[in-house]
Amino acid sequence: MRLFQKLRDDELFGRVISNSAHLFSSNSISLALSVVQGILAARLLSVFGWGLVAAVMAYASTVNGLFSFRMSEMVVRYGGAYLEQGEKQKAAALIKVASLAETTVSVLAFFFVVLSAGLAARYIIKTPGIERLLIAFAIGLLANFNAETSTGILQITDKVRLRGTINLVQNLVSTLIIVAAFLMHGNLAIVLVAYLTGKAILGLGLFFTAQAQIRRALGGGWLNASPSVLPSAREMFKFAFSSNLSATVILVFRESELLWVAFFLSPVAVGLYKNAYAIISLLAVPADPLILTVYPELNRLIVQKAWPRLRSFLRKVTTLAFAYNMVIALGLILFGRWILAIYGPNYVAAYPALIALLVGLVFNYTLFWNRPLLLSFGLPTFPLWITLIAGVLKTLFGFLLVPHYGYVMEAALLSFYYILSVGFIVWRGMKELRRQEILSPT
Repeated sequence: MRLFQKLRDDELFGRVISNSAHLFSSNSISLALSVVQGILAARLLSVFGWGLVAAVMAYASTVNGLFSFRMSEMVVRYGGAYLEQGEKQKAAALIKVASLAETTVSVLAFFFVVLSAGLAARYIIKTPGIERLLIAFAIGLLANFNAETSTGILQITDKVRLRGTINLVQNLVSTLIIVAAFLMHGNLAIVLVAYLTGKAILGLGLFFTAQAQIRRALGGGWLNASPSVLPSAREMFKFAFSSNLSATVILVFRESELLWVAFFLSPVAVGLYKNAYAIISLLAVPADPLILTVYPELNRLIVQKAWPRLRSFLRKVTTLAFAYNMVIALGLILFGRWILAIYGPNYVAAYPALIALLVGLVFNYTLFWNRPLLLSFGLPTFPLWITLIAGVLKTLFGFLLVPHYGYVMEAALLSFYYILSVGFIVWRGMKELRRQEILSPT
């Protein structure tokens, strides 16, 4: 009881929970809609067709991620600090640079998908003739031309809860299209159109919402700010470059699982793995809002050198995350087969993969603050090297084991990757905190 009293009375923790609660409620409804989408799409299409849809979407998203510089992290790291210190011109200049850079790389990513569609269809997805589907879905990359920067703006202006509302709207529209396709016995192309429409709503909605918030925070003339007012372009470029490399490593070794399964096995295996992974994503529903709201608070506490408050804050969010992750994990262990059966009887075979994924993802989402902590300390390269080493090991084992033991082995290797990388990043973050406490006492 004393613990809950302390959590309730903590103003900082209360602000995080308040912002997270709004996102959580929106994300919960969005998850329910996503589940409906997945069930109807999986039943409308065969396991092969469902796996093909997943692979097409994964390829476009992976290419976009490879080009991304994770501008939201740079906006939070530097723009958040400038706003905290009242330096609005610097904050405006930073956001302007981030926005232009992200728009440029989004256009490059689109053209890369267009040029590589034939090779991807033949050698990765192993289904020649789907080039047009790949190109069509890549249009969503253009609609998300400013999504990262916009998310960062919403974070530093304490309006990140609006992201949940936009996500809810896009999920609702996608669900309505898929329901219509299911009732009218539609095909794979209509399912892709549904997901593409959702991505367009999300990207454009984030952009216009963020523009409104930044005008309120910085004034209508914020676009006139000159990048020359930024004090350390070299440091920011290093941060952005490191974030891009880190994002690339994470994308290749962690977030492109469906493409690895397609490469090692087949679209049928992708269909089974996707549903197991989608159900495990229940863990992300409460975690994603916390990640978006906790990162700016970590950054503020470090700028203020409030080390005791930072330690207390980390303990509280970790305790909360561990509690809800254990509840969700128990539910998935008990009811995982039943949930998979809703997608269709053929999908129950994915239960072992679900359990294998559960171990690593519970560990990851309990310590979800691992990378944001190091980014706030200005140490973006350590997570890069650790995720690279863990990812290379995972991939080497994948080439050796997955073709023989199937997608369940891929799930087990992903858990191995999470435990190894997150464990070392948390260790480094706490070591840096101890060092800062000695060098700069509160």
